[in-house]
Amino acid sequence: MSRQDYEGRFSRLFDYIEQNLEGDLSLDRLSDVACLSKFHFHRLFSAHFDVSIGKYIQLARLKRASFRLAFYPADKVIDIALDAGFETPESFARAFKTAFGQTPSEFRKAPEWRQWHDRYRHIKRKRIRTMDVSIVDFAPTQVAAYCHRGPIEGVNDSVRIFIDWRKGSGLSPRERCRTFGVAFDNPETTEPADFRFDICGEVDGDVPENPQGVVKKLIPGGRCALVRHRGAHEQIGEVLRFLYGRWLPENGEELRDFPVYFHYLNFIGETPEHELLTDVYLPLK
Repeated sequence: MSRQDYEGRFSRLFDYIEQNLEGDLSLDRLSDVACLSKFHFHRLFSAHFDVSIGKYIQLARLKRASFRLAFYPADKVIDIALDAGFETPESFARAFKTAFGQTPSEFRKAPEWRQWHDRYRHIKRKRIRTMDVSIVDFAPTQVAAYCHRGPIEGVNDSVRIFIDWRKGSGLSPRERCRTFGVAFDNPETTEPADFRFDICGEVDGDVPENPQGVVKKLIPGGRCALVRHRGAHEQIGEVLRFLYGRWLPENGEELRDFPVYFHYLNFIGETPEHELLTDVYLPLK
């Protein structure tokens, strides 16, 4: 079997796990989904991803739990623990601290996102993807923007600041105003301290001075290449590599002088990661 065959089977397996974190994740079922012998499944998975399948599933559940802790303060820790497959809050707390270096309560108060990112970064998930690209005209859009500057691992802290502004001001209600992210820099080539990313909400009026430092900006109109990404936000980099490395040179388009930006159609915490939808816009001349 070729490497491409293995990558396709593991890609299908990852999708199944994300969609069934509360379902049947037995060895028989997982090996069947991946079309691999159950006698070799564990060794194959560990050899490809440097982590056991059991640990990967636990990390996937803890990841979902961490989003609920950070962004949904009304959710009780005991409910989050049970939904993550733990029998008691104590066993959940031990596993959570082992994974992230913080208890659930500590993480809820002040998430240490750098260690969180480091925990998942080493798991290489290879996927074979077909991407549909369309050319669209994006209308000029006024937004309220909070500028994150610093390591990419801290973006979620900035998201919390923007959410506080959004809820307190009422100027960009999520129910009827679009939510965007503008990626000024590439985190793979930019010094962590210099990385910039705007978290934005659509507005139709002025943005008064505020404690959070949210200001009014404009996402300019114009032609864009558009790809709708389905899945976790950290996988959006795969879309960008495809657009820049393959689609752009094959189609002879030229880039406009504005960074790539994202329209988030649904949100972490209330939507399973495999169902997250993000429109990726690459500005063109």
